[in-house]
Amino acid sequence: MNQTEIRNSIEKILDESHTGILATVKNNKPHSRYMTFFHRDNILYTPTDKNTDKTEEIDANPYTHILIGYEGEGFGDEYIEYQGKAAFNESEELKKEFWNDDMKLYFDGPEDPDYTLLEIRPTGIRLMNKKGEPPKELEL
Repeated sequence: MNQTEIRNSIEKILDESHTGILATVKNNKPHSRYMTFFHRDNILYTPTDKNTDKTEEIDANPYTHILIGYEGEGFGDEYIEYQGKAAFNESEELKKEFWNDDMKLYFDGPEDPDYTLLEIRPTGIRLMNKKGEPPKELEL
């Protein structure tokens, strides 16, 4: 599998899978939770409240590990291991672009002052578990 094929497979997973597991570090231990992800190119975005454990954890250590794409069908399902560095993005344009009404459970709207986006830039992306093949590293 060449880099173009790896990139296309990763793009397809990111287009089709919006729920993944975000791991941060809390008290020097892994702390994982399900999140909703959007993407532009290989940069991931996830909405969050400014007043959560994960914002404190990102402030203390911005490095994250994300699993996204596994559909639970069984052995051989493709997914992505995504290592990245997170920062907060307050872009009003992006917050509106990624807003959807399901987020009304947590925020009043895209202008809610507690609503922010985590922007995660990749430090490593691997395509995993394709029918027993070894992982494929995307060159960044």
